[in-house]
Amino acid sequence: ENATTPSNHKFNNELILVITNRGYVDLVMDAARKAGAPGGTVIHARGTGVGDSEKFFGVTVGAEKEMIFIVTDKSRRDKIMQAIMKDAGNDSPAASTLFSLPVLSLGNN
Repeated sequence: ENATTPSNHKFNNELILVITNRGYVDLVMDAARKAGAPGGTVIHARGTGVGDSEKFFGVTVGAEKEMIFIVTDKSRRDKIMQAIMKDAGNDSPAASTLFSLPVLSLGNN
């Protein structure tokens, strides 16, 4: 057990991380906002190394990718993630992959 994160800590916020093809941020964020996301931060990802691509949590990130970070209340996480996958998931031209992580605290708390 880590002394700074006790096992009984309740995580109220989640970070949703979306990796999508470049040019599809608006599609992803439109779906996320309709499902209750407050907004997001976009990072233009550029892979390096063999073949100009690199693995990030098992997902290949090449020069054509963008990463979107969305911090949201835990209660909205599933709805937001489902909306993104429906509109911009693996079967769409956006080919988005996403996952979430618990957020222990926010800087404004």
